[in-house]
Amino acid sequence: MPVCRLARHHAAPPPIPPHRPRRYPSDTTDQEWALLEPLLPPPACTQASGGRPEAHHRRDIVDAIRYVVHNGCVWRALPADFPPWRTVYGCFARWAADHTLDHLHDTLRDQVRADAGRQPQPSAAIIDSQSVRAADTVGRQSRGFDAAKLVNGRKRHLAVDTLGLLLAVLVTAASVQDRDGARALLWRLRVAHRRIRLAWADAAYAGKLVVWAAATLGLRVAIVRKRPGQSTFEVLPRRWVVERTLAWISKHRRTVRDYERLPTHHRAMVTWAMVTVMTRRLARRHHPARTPTPALPRTA
Repeated sequence: MPVCRLARHHAAPPPIPPHRPRRYPSDTTDQEWALLEPLLPPPACTQASGGRPEAHHRRDIVDAIRYVVHNGCVWRALPADFPPWRTVYGCFARWAADHTLDHLHDTLRDQVRADAGRQPQPSAAIIDSQSVRAADTVGRQSRGFDAAKLVNGRKRHLAVDTLGLLLAVLVTAASVQDRDGARALLWRLRVAHRRIRLAWADAAYAGKLVVWAAATLGLRVAIVRKRPGQSTFEVLPRRWVVERTLAWISKHRRTVRDYERLPTHHRAMVTWAMVTVMTRRLARRHHPARTPTPALPRTA
């Protein structure tokens, strides 16, 4: 009997079962997973430090995170065919904290830019902000009231390239002015992307920010103003690019309203939304859908 127990104790762990069948629109396709899998960190059990073998397939974890971001459900409401919600949330939080998500996003962005014939590092950016209402799960210390938009919640400050791809994102209380939030945003942008020398912005960023950016960061902030006498909606040069990015993000329900206790987790939700946008674009470009063969006319 002791021999049997010892054999069971040292037996090889069971292999990870194959990933679940694709059921939801947010699930990764085979082409998307081929892009994502090499960018994830290797399992701990394969490293010198050691660790327990993973009990769930990585693709199931990623599909579960994308399901929450796309459908807006709470973590505890994950469908039963996904791994346990604590496991999924643990990976979500860990990958956001150790910059795995940033590496994943930035690598995909470089690939999208290369496919579009651009340099991996951009030389210009567009900035803007968006206030979102916060749920009761958002603490008082990290939320505020945006008097201009009448929104009680948080504000996300975005910098995108000329293709609309995310370069930097900062989450603050909604009470933070655009110019104040833009200082930290432009600082992060300048550190991460040394080639950027120009940033377009709307009139809310005019004034001291332009002088500060030029003197401190060597960055020119060009203000794109409305046409004199404009009273109806018009698509303005450069500014429409970041507005389109905000629309891409808002198609993911978890980003329409802020439910995250930590601002960094709301930033991670926005980043996952853009990861989905980019993987689908790359998958379509490299594996276009086959056009159906036209049916031959029937002969008499």
